[in-house]
Amino acid sequence: MRAAPARSGLAANEMIERYRAVRSASEALAAPLSAEDCQAQSMPDVSPTKWHLAHMSWFFETFLLQPALPGYVPFDAAFAILFNSYYVGVGERHPRAERGLLTRPSLDRVRAYRRHIDAAMLRLMHEVLEERWTALVELGCQHEQQHQELILMDIQHVLSCNPLQPAYRAETPRRGTAASLWRSIPGGLYEIGASDGGFAFDNESPRHRLWLEPFEIADRLVTAGDYRRFIEDGGYRRPELWLADGWNIVEAEGWRAPLYWEQASGQWTRFSLAGRRAIDPAEPVLHVSHYEADAYARWAEHRLPTEAEWEVAACRSDLRELYDEAWQWTASPYVAYPGFAPASGAVGEYNGKFMINQMVLRGGSLATPGGHARATYRNFFPPAARWAFSGIRLARDKRARAESA
Repeated sequence: MRAAPARSGLAANEMIERYRAVRSASEALAAPLSAEDCQAQSMPDVSPTKWHLAHMSWFFETFLLQPALPGYVPFDAAFAILFNSYYVGVGERHPRAERGLLTRPSLDRVRAYRRHIDAAMLRLMHEVLEERWTALVELGCQHEQQHQELILMDIQHVLSCNPLQPAYRAETPRRGTAASLWRSIPGGLYEIGASDGGFAFDNESPRHRLWLEPFEIADRLVTAGDYRRFIEDGGYRRPELWLADGWNIVEAEGWRAPLYWEQASGQWTRFSLAGRRAIDPAEPVLHVSHYEADAYARWAEHRLPTEAEWEVAACRSDLRELYDEAWQWTASPYVAYPGFAPASGAVGEYNGKFMINQMVLRGGSLATPGGHARATYRNFFPPAARWAFSGIRLARDKRARAESA
C-alpha cells in the first residue's frame, strides 16, 4: 500500500507491544473465515485474505529483516515473487488478477510464515539498534492496518458473490443520525498537511499553505434514505447529472444503485459484512463511486468538498461521522503536494507512483482500525471504485449562496 513516516518517538518496548497488537489484529480478522474463504478472489481489485496475510509479512521480511537482521534466512525464497504487490524495485511480482490461483502455499503454511516473521522481528527489535528499525517498523504496522481494512473490503465482495449470501460477522449496532447542519468556514490562508511529530505517510507532506474561499460543509454524511430519494428521482437515468466517464460506466455496467443494493417487491436491501439486510434510511450510504457521489451532489444542488476544505473543516469544526462510518470522496485528484519527494529506494514506491487517475477520499470508515485515521490522511481510489467503504459529505459555496439569496 502506501508511505514513509516521521519518527514515532515510541520506546523500543512500546514498539514491540504495538507490533504484537497489530499482528494479532490481522489474525483476529481472518479467524472467522475458512481456508476456502481465504482463497477466493472475486475480481481483479480484490485480493484473497490468504494473500493479504502473507503480503503483510513479506513487507517486514523485505524491508526490515533481510537488510537489518544479521544472519536472517528467508522462510521461502519463492515468496519474494508470490507476495510482492507492486514494488518493481524489489523484483518480479505475481500478477494481481491471478492471486486467487495461488492454491499453494496453503493457509497453514502462510500462518507458519507469519510466525516465522514474528519471531525474527522480535529478535530484530531486541538485538539491533533502535535507530535502524523504528521508522520502518512503524511504517510496517501502518501498512498492515491498511491491509486489515482491505481484508474486510475484499471478503465482503467475495461473500457477496455467493448465492448463500453468508455473513462475515454479526450485525454491528448503528446509531441514528440527526438532521444535517451546515458548518460555515471563513475564507483565508490555511495550512494543510502533516506537521512534524507523529507518524504520517509521505503523501501527507510537506505541510503547505493555500487560499480557500468561504464555504459551508455538511456536519454529517449523506444517508441511505437521502440517496434513495436520488434513485427514485431518476438519478441513474439523468445524464445531465453525471460526468461523461461516469455516465459511460452507468450505461455500460447498468448501475442503478450503490454496490450491494438490491430491490425486490419495492423494498431495498444491501449486502453488508453482516449479510443481506434491509436498508436503514438513517445510516450513511456506503459503496458509492466518485462518479455517484458527484452525481448525487449535483442532484442535491451542492458539490463535493475539496480535500483542503475537508481537512480545514475537520480541524476547525464540530463535524460528525469523520472517521468511523465511511471514507468521504472529495473533488480533488490525487496529486503530489508542492515540494513532495518520495523516499529513496523501493519503499519510495509506496505512494508517489499512484498520483495519476485517482481521486482523494478523506476520513475513515467502520472498517478502519482504531487510531489509524487522522485529519491529514489521504486515501485514494480510481473514480469508478465502489467496493471500498466510501460515502458522501456535501459542501457548498458560501459566497455564491449568499448572492443567490
